[in-house]
This record gives sequence, C-alpha cells and structure tokens, in this order.
Amino acid sequence: MASHPPLSPPLSTSQYCALAGGTAFGLTETGPFRAANEDNFLLAPQPGLLAVADGMGGHAGGATASAEALALLHAFLRAAGHGADDTFAPGAHGAAPLHTLGAAVAHANARLYQANTALGRPEGTGMGTTLTALWRPDPAGPAYVGHVGDSRLYLLRAGRIAQVTHDQTLYQQALDAGRTAMLPGRNLLLQALGPGPAVQPELLVQPVAPGDLFLLCSDGLHGDSADGAIAAILADARDDDLHERCAALVALALHDGSRDNVTAVLLRCAG
Repeated sequence: MASHPPLSPPLSTSQYCALAGGTAFGLTETGPFRAANEDNFLLAPQPGLLAVADGMGGHAGGATASAEALALLHAFLRAAGHGADDTFAPGAHGAAPLHTLGAAVAHANARLYQANTALGRPEGTGMGTTLTALWRPDPAGPAYVGHVGDSRLYLLRAGRIAQVTHDQTLYQQALDAGRTAMLPGRNLLLQALGPGPAVQPELLVQPVAPGDLFLLCSDGLHGDSADGAIAAILADARDDDLHERCAALVALALHDGSRDNVTAVLLRCAG
C-alpha cells in the first residue's frame, strides 16, 4: 500500500490555501509525547475539499492510513467532478453530492481494508484512520460533511461555537444512552476506515453563511481542551491570521495536557 506514488499533492505540516469560497490554513504537530505524527490533513482547492485524518496501527501504519485515506478521497472526488451526472451543477445541493461523498468514503475504506487483507491482518485489526471531511464543490452552495471516528468539525458563527459532527466512540455512545458513571475511555472508536469491510459514515449537508469559520481537528486538540477555550482563540479570526489561530490552538492543546498528535484546519468563508 505504501509503495505506490501518492494520489494527491504531498501533505504539509502547515499550509495556507485559497479556495473559491474562502481561505484555509492547516497545521499539524507531532507533540512532545509521540515519536511520530500519524495525523494528516488535506487542503485541496479542486474540488473544494478540506479533511483531517488521525491514523492508528503503529507509526508507519497509522501515518500511511491517514495519508492514503486523504489521497483516495481527493482522487475520487476530483474524478467525480468530470462525470456526466449533476453533482456539480448549479443548484444541485441535495442528495447527489452527499451520495458522491459517501461513495468516496466507502472507496477509501475499501482500499485500506484491501491493503490490510493483503498483509494478512484479521478483520478489526491492521492500520486504520479517522476521517472528517468538509467538501464545498459549489462556492455559492452548502458544504457536505463526511465523518468517521472521533476527529471533529466545529462551526463558529456569530461568536458561538457548535460541534457539527458526532463522535463515533464508546464514550459518546454511553453518554447518548444516559450513562453518567463508569464511562469507557474517550479514545475507544466504534469504527474507523480500514479495519473492516464497510463503514457507516455520518453524512451531513451544512449550510454556509458569509463569515463562517470552520475548524476540523483531531482528538489531540479537542480531547483535553474545552470548547469555550477553543472558541475564545477563534473569535474575530481574519483571513491573514489563520496561521496564528492554528498555532494558538496547538499550544492550547499541549498546555491542557494533550499527549497525542494535534492537527487543526481552519476555513474562513468569504463574506
């Protein structure tokens, strides 16, 4: 799996990106407690895609899984843009793009699972990765969200932060069931890309307003830092200081005790 060339441009530890509908910046930090960084992020003006992936399965396996998942997602969505359907047609803001995004996530999972099978990894084991993607093929339309695992998408609008995605963890499942004691560990995933033959991604249509600020992040950021502290850093963010905001988010996570890799991607929508 790791032997073939990347399917998308090389991933960066930090990167600015101008999109048709806004400005984005991403930053990933290994942190002082990990020997390697298994997080990766992608900023792709074509086809208007931002994504974060947090790999697992050992240093090489986790980093490979997260990078491959992003590359496969990117390649699938770029190819879909050249199809004959109405995925990118003006006003096509309903089921077609969401179906395409779901198919892209399924494709990435199938390829990673195939690689695990080829390596003799039993089902439920081998390399894997979370994936949280924000795709806006039409800068005048909504965004489409695809999510597997416990990386997150947040929206800051009018000074208020809201978590858009829902963690797919045993911990969150217990909270949803009303449990308040004897909770499982926060990092126990219900599913990830790669270990199994199929996944059930959370797929959402997300309306976008001028000036919206989106944050995609790995659990190295949100695991130990409060939403309110994150929102305080993001307040009044500008296109030209997104790098400073991302650096401050990473510093917050490390100050709050994160022992994981930390990744933050910001998108400030034009308006």
